[in-house]
Parts: sequence; structure tokens; C-alpha cells
Amino acid sequence: MAPQLQRPMLAEKPDIVVSTPSKVLAHLEAENMVLRESLETLVIDEADLVLSFGYEQDVRKILTYLPKIYQSFLMSATFTQDIENLKQLVLRKPAILRLEEEEDENDYLTQYMITCSEFEKFLYTFVIIKLRLIRGKLILFVNDIDRCYKLKLFLEQFSIRSCVLNSELPLNSRYHIVEEFNRGIYDYLIASDESTLKGEMDSEDEMSDEEDEDEQQKTKKNSKKKQQGDKEYGVSRGIDFKGAAAVINFDFPKSAKAYTHRVGRTARGGQQGIALSFVVTKEKAQQLDRDIARSVSRGRNIADDTVYGRVEKQQKAKGGELKPYSFEKKNVDGFKYRVQDALKQVNKAAIQEARIMEIKREIMNSEKLKMHFEDKPKDLEFLRHDQAVKPALVKEHLKHIPSYLMPRVTKPVGQSSRSNDNVPFHSDKKRKKAQNGKGGNKSLFQ
Repeated sequence: MAPQLQRPMLAEKPDIVVSTPSKVLAHLEAENMVLRESLETLVIDEADLVLSFGYEQDVRKILTYLPKIYQSFLMSATFTQDIENLKQLVLRKPAILRLEEEEDENDYLTQYMITCSEFEKFLYTFVIIKLRLIRGKLILFVNDIDRCYKLKLFLEQFSIRSCVLNSELPLNSRYHIVEEFNRGIYDYLIASDESTLKGEMDSEDEMSDEEDEDEQQKTKKNSKKKQQGDKEYGVSRGIDFKGAAAVINFDFPKSAKAYTHRVGRTARGGQQGIALSFVVTKEKAQQLDRDIARSVSRGRNIADDTVYGRVEKQQKAKGGELKPYSFEKKNVDGFKYRVQDALKQVNKAAIQEARIMEIKREIMNSEKLKMHFEDKPKDLEFLRHDQAVKPALVKEHLKHIPSYLMPRVTKPVGQSSRSNDNVPFHSDKKRKKAQNGKGGNKSLFQ
């Protein structure tokens, strides 16, 4: 919202103002807000990211508008060098309070990893969602905006509706998408975690010298690229997604810190949660079939071994573990041709068209959110973020899975043979246990 539109609200002198440093500075410079005599408390939340987001100069300027006496708080889940720098800038003789969680997060969060190729990411995602191997609301993390729409368009081929959350969308639309996900309007949220900022990257002591040099080269390369979307956007931390049954790292995060923040979106409030990560190893990245490789992005065969090693080390230090999980190959082979066919429809032109249409539609929706819905709340029903992003031709035969493709197992001797039961995708040991009548597994992760 533009500063001039917020000026009337600030003129009423609210007791609490929540904002980013850049917006606060804009209002102070425009004299929409005067704090020299009225400010009592200054709170900086997510303090470890304030300097990383490039707010140092804004913070320094803000301090010149503040009174000589006031109380300051810095809130952060991690202690980094940036915290030390900000502490020296804002605080005087601070008291440090460390809060330790009484309950171990590993009691509620179960972590799995699947070693796979780029094509198998789409294959396994289709299997998990279409066969409802994980029930409940899912957050699927990808590493850039294009990947949001590629995955969304892929799922649409099978009549699986999802919504996207990324930095290109207007702020009001992003807020509304999160609200509707929390209310259970839709179950699948594809979120881009685009942060390559210093505060989200692993510290030097977590990387070898070779890894550190590679990260510096990547940072220089990324800094030359023109930044797209909202620079204040972040979804892996700070957003309270309610009732997320699982987080799927469709693209493995670029740092161990980002992994921690991503998986923290589930298993919240004492609820059980699952984190499933797709890890493309160097071996898998080089084993793509030529035919299959045509249906996936050529530039995506980047191995995740290095970051995965840091994540594994980090979780082990916390008492956690990423348990390996393997699909039985014969149970998913029958779905390959469908996934392959669907991916061929999701080309660069379709992704670009989807991005443009989504932005245009969300801008229109954002205006409605701001002006229209207060008077006509029923119209909210017409604002849906899980609609198709382009007028794609969805093939009806892909909507349902024919019975001959469903994995089957023969009934144990002595039991009724009226029909074959569907078999979940678990290990051979557990499959034999199910065949012997000792209980069938109903979930992927049992």
C-alpha cells in the first residue's frame, strides 16, 4: 500500500505499528509518523535477516528519527554475525534471553528423503498426490518462480488443482492465498523459496573451503541478475501455515538453514508432521534416459549431494534423521508414460503464459480485495487461487487412474479372492508382512 494511503491511519496515532524498515523510513521522511517524543518500544523481529535483506542503511536512518530514550528488543531464532552487528547498532548493554523448547521437535516431525532423478520428482509427486499416499494439506517447495508454474501446470494435466505462492504476486493476493490454505479451501500449495540472501545461506564453518568458494561465485553470479518480484518476500519462515500435514521439498533447498525453516512449516502446535525431500544425487543426475530427458528442463540436472550432506550433519547434531525411502520400482513404472506425456505439454511458452496470466488476474483480485470485499463478503467465493492458470486442454482420461495401472498383490491362501487389494508403496519387508495377513499399511510412511 502506498504511503499516502496509509497516512490517515497513522494520523490516528496507533499504539502499535508493524512494518518493514523501508516502509517505516518512508513514513518518517514524509512526516506521516513522528516518533521523537512518542516512541516507547522498538522491536526488530527476524533480526538475523534485517541486514541480509539490505536494511542496514534504512535502520541507521530510522535511528536518527527516534528519541534518546526508548526500549529495544531484537528477536531471532538464530545467532549470527549479522545479529552481533545489529546488536551493536541498536542496543546498549543488552540482556540476552535464550528460550529453549521443552519438547523435542523430532517427537512430532518425521523426515524422509528419496534419492531420485529430475523426472522421478514429477513421477513420485503424481503418485503421492493422486493415490493419496499422504493425506491432508501439502506444501511443495521449489527454488524459483518458473518451477512454481511448471509443477502447477503438470498437476493440472491430471485435474489436480493447486495454487502458487511467489514474490511476483501482489501482497494482498499472497495474504489471501495463505488465509485460504489455512481455512482448508485447497490442499496443495506450491511455494517458491527464492532467497539467496546471506542470512539464509550456510555459515562458513558449515562449509568446506571448496564449498565456500563455490558459494561466493554463485552469490556474485546471482547479484548480477536483475531481481524480480518483491525483495521482502519470504515464505520458508515467518508465515504460520495452519494444519499442513506435510512439507515436500520438490527442489532440495540451497542451504541447511533454508531446510530447517522449510520443514518448520509442518509439525506445529504439537501436531504430527512429515517432511519429504527429493534429493538428486550426482549419479542420478547423469542417468536420465534420452527420451525422458526431453520432457524435463535441461538445466535442472544439478546434484544436491553437497547441501544434503550439510543437512544430514545438522539434523544428526539435533538428534534428528532423514530416513531413506524407496519406492518399489515395479509399482510406479506403469505411471511413467502418463507423467512423460504430461510433462511434454509443459514447455517454456506455457510457463511464461501462465506467469503473465496469473499476475494479471491477481492484480485484479488485489484491487477487489482492497475495496470490494468489505461491502460484499460473499464475493470472496469467486476469488479462487486454485483455478487453471491458462486455458489448457486437460485430457479427461488422465483424471482417473485405470484399475490395470493400480499396484496389486495376490491374496494369501485361505482368504477370499473376490478382488485384489491395492498395495501401498513400501519396502519388500513390509509388503511381505502385509501379504502374511499381519496388517496392511495404509500410508506411505508406516
